[in-house]
Amino acid sequence: MNELRYVYAVTRPFDGVLPEGVRGLGGEPPRLLDHGDLVDEVGAVPAEDFAEAPLKKRLEDLDWLTATARAHEAVIGAMTTVTCTVPLRLATVCVDDSGVRRLLDAGRDRFTTTLERLEGRVEWGVKVYADPQPDPATPGPAGSDGPSAAPRERPAAPASGRDYLRRRLSSRQAREGVWERAEALSRTLHAELSQRAQAAALHRPQDSRLSEARGQNVLNAAYLVPRESSQEFVAEVGRLTPRDQGVRVELTGPWAPYSFAGQAGQAGPDEAGTGR
Repeated sequence: MNELRYVYAVTRPFDGVLPEGVRGLGGEPPRLLDHGDLVDEVGAVPAEDFAEAPLKKRLEDLDWLTATARAHEAVIGAMTTVTCTVPLRLATVCVDDSGVRRLLDAGRDRFTTTLERLEGRVEWGVKVYADPQPDPATPGPAGSDGPSAAPRERPAAPASGRDYLRRRLSSRQAREGVWERAEALSRTLHAELSQRAQAAALHRPQDSRLSEARGQNVLNAAYLVPRESSQEFVAEVGRLTPRDQGVRVELTGPWAPYSFAGQAGQAGPDEAGTGR
């Protein structure tokens, strides 16, 4: 079976080795390929999946894409624990080691500049969700509560049509209130956290059908933070997060700085639905 070279990330030569137990695509450990003052983290992948024609079809398979994105991210995350990296786009593939070296040569200036900018920094992700309670006047589909939902008593039948309409109006106003609070919190969080970060990036809201997260994503932001300032950044997120039953804040990280790697990087596996 013909094999291609899957390229995960670029870094500088460093002392040490990759963490034990790291497995890339296909379950094989990645290896380091030195070329001058840069190093690529690469792995062998089958041409039947990653050659140009089959890869186009594979990228339309959500399950395959999600699994590939998770493996890609796991390798880069492990690399980030030992050195600064420039994450490459998902499914960056070369024919052989010579192709990997040409990739480094072509992007040398960009990779070097990006590594200098990202040195000692990590990415934190912050999401805000509007999670209004379901409308008690409108029963949902069977099983929509999910396996972890607590059982609810069926609401009493409205005494009249006017009572029914009053309930519907109250429920709609409650949902609109949750959205307004989520949007206001998103503006506050982003303004405050941007001041504590060296850079910030706003991504489009995540599709809940892909992420399987509860509620509707209102804010999907990333922040570039010096590693030594991470504890203070996390504390600030906690301080700014209100106790609001209908609004939920999710903090993730620290990650490799996917969102700040420029053209050499990727927006991150969120777009494949891994919920990073």
